[in-house]
Amino acid sequence: MANKADILMLDACTLRERLATGALTALEVVEASIERIEAREPEVHAWAWFDPEFARHQARQLDIHRQTGRAIGPLHGLPVALKDIIDTAKIPTENGCELDRGRVPIKDAAIVEKLKTAGAIIMGKTVTTELAFMQAGPTCNPHNLAHTPGGSSSGSAAAVADGMVPLAVGTQTGGSVIRPASYCGITGFKPSFGAIPRTGVLMQSPTLDTVGVFARTPADAALIAEVLFGYDEADSATRPEPTPALLDIARSEPPIKPIFAFVKPPGWDDADPQLHAAFAELAEALGDRMFEVDLPAPFGDAAMLRERVNFAEMARYYYSYGKKGSDRLGPLTLEALSKGNAILARDYLAALDWGDVLYAGLDEIFDRCDAIICPAAMGTAPEGLEFTGSALFNGLWTFVGAPAITIPAFTAENGLPMGVQLVAARGNDARLLRNANWFQGWLTDAGA
Repeated sequence: MANKADILMLDACTLRERLATGALTALEVVEASIERIEAREPEVHAWAWFDPEFARHQARQLDIHRQTGRAIGPLHGLPVALKDIIDTAKIPTENGCELDRGRVPIKDAAIVEKLKTAGAIIMGKTVTTELAFMQAGPTCNPHNLAHTPGGSSSGSAAAVADGMVPLAVGTQTGGSVIRPASYCGITGFKPSFGAIPRTGVLMQSPTLDTVGVFARTPADAALIAEVLFGYDEADSATRPEPTPALLDIARSEPPIKPIFAFVKPPGWDDADPQLHAAFAELAEALGDRMFEVDLPAPFGDAAMLRERVNFAEMARYYYSYGKKGSDRLGPLTLEALSKGNAILARDYLAALDWGDVLYAGLDEIFDRCDAIICPAAMGTAPEGLEFTGSALFNGLWTFVGAPAITIPAFTAENGLPMGVQLVAARGNDARLLRNANWFQGWLTDAGA
């Protein structure tokens, strides 16, 4: 039997290869994850629901399937954690909300069906902030338990960062994939808006909500994202078009070394001085592979406009929560609902138009580079668990629907990680993953 510690050190792509050849069994991989979860969960608090026997049952069934000689799926035997706003049949999905305690869906979300078909093991449900907004849950940052892991996909990011699972799924409405991935020192990938169907996922803001993934590497992110991409007639944001070969493209060598456009997003002056210094060093190291460019002036209003859309739609889709139990909702959730209820229809409709307007302002930048490069967060994870951090450096890219990925690149004086965020044009998810993979390799070669 393989050593459990050695299994936990393997990335998802390597695990997949060993599972496919029979060098590892699904049960061996699951047992390694269970042991890690049981050892660390009392401190990290990443899980909202976890049943080791359920995980073992899935693994045994997959091992039996493989022994028959039949074809196996692209995620065969890989444990995957799911943010607890993603419906799972006969498994609690409580949305991080007291009002949903005991809620057990009768049907899987579309992406859960995709994962099961691909042979993934549903390891359990991970902690989210209340209704995937900003009222924090109990999850701690694995790098330092006194710091937040970020939100709202807190448990998913922490579970991957702590080695409990190789892959996890979350969502982003502002910065809920990229920011916690940066804080926890892993890769977070938020694809183009509409790339992954959201049917069966708690809806907060249909204009913004995007399913994303957590992994150790861009290739691992591509592995699971390729399974999740696709059309779903029940989600009008998706389109009936072929799924790109994300993994093959991500692992391929770029035809030419990529050029990056360094953008200082609105709020740059308020970021951690250590982040400023780190990007100055990065610019020097990349040399002529990176040039600086300013965003057009209207981007200064992007955060306000995105928030207006978010709060107005949140007031609409969370109306029932406020009606049936506002006294059982946290103050941050109630404040957002109050702001959303106060937004005039004309202001909301005007804000909706700005996503495409701002995206058009990026055309000239994307014509000159392979990807925009910028910080993934304003610094390291804040101390304490109440504040999950600012999404200022993420919300802009969510608002315009562009794909984004973060890669752990820097370590601050307090030992916490800081990520670099790459952003590409809509639909260029595969190229973004390839450029991210190249960048991660470059960081390794540069000794970052």
